[in-house]
Amino acid sequence: MSDPIFFTAACGLTLAEVAAVAGATLPEGANPDFRLDGAAPLESAGPSDLAYMDNARYGDALAATRAGACLVSPRFAARCPAGTISLISRDPYRAYAVLLGRLHPDALRPGSQFGARGIAPGAHVHTDARLEEGVAVDPGAVIGPGAEVGTGTVIGANAVVGPGVRIGRDCAIGAGTTLSHALLGNRVIVHPGARLGQDGFGFAMGASHLKVPQIGRVIVQDDVEIGANTTIDRGASRDTVIGEGTKIDNLVQIAHNVVIGRHCVIVSGVGISGSTTLEDYVVLGGQVGVVGHLRIGRGSQIAGSSNVNRDVPPGSRWGGTPAKPVRAWFRELTTLARLAERSGKDSAGEES
Repeated sequence: MSDPIFFTAACGLTLAEVAAVAGATLPEGANPDFRLDGAAPLESAGPSDLAYMDNARYGDALAATRAGACLVSPRFAARCPAGTISLISRDPYRAYAVLLGRLHPDALRPGSQFGARGIAPGAHVHTDARLEEGVAVDPGAVIGPGAEVGTGTVIGANAVVGPGVRIGRDCAIGAGTTLSHALLGNRVIVHPGARLGQDGFGFAMGASHLKVPQIGRVIVQDDVEIGANTTIDRGASRDTVIGEGTKIDNLVQIAHNVVIGRHCVIVSGVGISGSTTLEDYVVLGGQVGVVGHLRIGRGSQIAGSSNVNRDVPPGSRWGGTPAKPVRAWFRELTTLARLAERSGKDSAGEES
């Protein structure tokens, strides 16, 4: 249930409005003007709340819900209780996300729930920095010389925006982040503690390891989201690039010269070594490791905890260590399980 202190519903929605967004047809006899004031999980939803369900694990919760209305996929619609209006949607979760955004628009972008605040006492903005109207800078934040920040952007407390950094419009830069040698597009979200633009890990190895100057940048395109405590190194000789619409989870390491395409999804704990390229729509599960100088093809998916040590063709589904096509990986796992079972039986026979 949403916390009334942090995220109060901006407005309610009528059943007709909900159905229109979800692409659902109202059941016969349902009042299109019936008003839903909020959204809540199946277990805690009340008669004025909207809920959703699209996973068989929650069948019992659906049957017992007290929600006023529930977005459901066709196969679960019959399990809605009599007191709950079922709104059948092909993608209940996506429809719920859109509707939740309408009920709580301030939750879509960190810091926006506090409104435009200007430059707070205790913030330091260099006289050579350029801020458009409508920028909010929280206490303790530092914006360096030559930095540029677009209207509607929020710079969180104690964030550091280095010299020459450019940030587009309607961005959210979380508390305690540091940005250097970086260019950010519009509507970028950087969560607290993230580090963008620091040196890449580059050394010419020898009797003494010689540091290689890192003279590239970090380019973050529009609508990217970067999780808390994620690090993105600037390029050595070319730019590190994060493509439009890509979503990066917490605690991800992206090394120098990495190029990530559009609308990729990178889950927590991933490490991507230098000069690797991810084409558009790639998905990396949690704790995936990718060695350097590889290419992962468009639309490929890598299972969590896998290690990628060679190029991945477009449209592939790989897993394992080292990663390989999932069918081969599953065959290996099945074979190992059978061998282990056989070995266990043989050992038991010898002992008897």
